[in-house]
Order: sequence, then structure tokens, then C-alpha cells
Amino acid sequence: MSFVADASVLAAWFLDEKTDPRVEAAFDALSRVGSRAPAVFYYEIRNVLLVSERRRRITEAMSAEFLRRLALLPVRLEPPGDDANIMTLARARKLTVYDAAYLELAIREGLPLATLDRALEKAAVAEGVALFGA
Repeated sequence: MSFVADASVLAAWFLDEKTDPRVEAAFDALSRVGSRAPAVFYYEIRNVLLVSERRRRITEAMSAEFLRRLALLPVRLEPPGDDANIMTLARARKLTVYDAAYLELAIREGLPLATLDRALEKAAVAEGVALFGA
């Protein structure tokens, strides 16, 4: 079964921050069954890379390699979800609109959510969404 992966999980894998066992489990499952993400994932991942470059944790060449490898992974970007649902989730669960987009997709598709974001995890549990690897 597929799952919704947020940027924190794949960024942790590629930035070699695999201290959480969910990161390895999500990456392994991703290669087998694929994952889905809202379109904002495209920009979030790139922002993580840019911030990491600015902090001198990675180089531009490393960012380029990350994006090359990411393009080979079966991550299906989904079109935007329902505006009203996303805004309602963001308000009710005190999430960013970006995080609410991941949660809305998981709810809409009935998929588990893979995230390292504690606020998003808490909101997912409150909404009855299964957490990947939990």
C-alpha cells in the first residue's frame, strides 16, 4: 500500500539524518510501493536543500545529486486538494497550510502519513490518520 510522505522524511534520508527508524522504513517502502505527496512537496524539498547549502551542510553539487536521485524515486505529486478542507485542517490543528496539504491528502486517499514533524503527527492522530511506521 502506498503512503503520503512529507518532505521531512525524504530530506532526512538524503541528508543522512537517519536516526529515526521511520526514515529507513519509509525509504524502503517507497522503493517498493511508491508514495504520494501534495504538489508543495516539490518546493519544500528544494527549500530544504537551499537552507542546507546556506548552512554549509551540503554543496550545490550535493543538492543537484539529491534532485537527480529524487527524480528516480516513485513519488507521485498530487494536484492541490480542496481549499476549504486544507484551510479548516490548518486552522483546527494549528498547522501550516503546507503541512495541512499533506494531511488533507492522507485523509482524502485513506493513506498512512510518513512524517517526522511532531505537530503534523499529532494532527494526523487527531484526524484518525494512520502514521507510517507507528
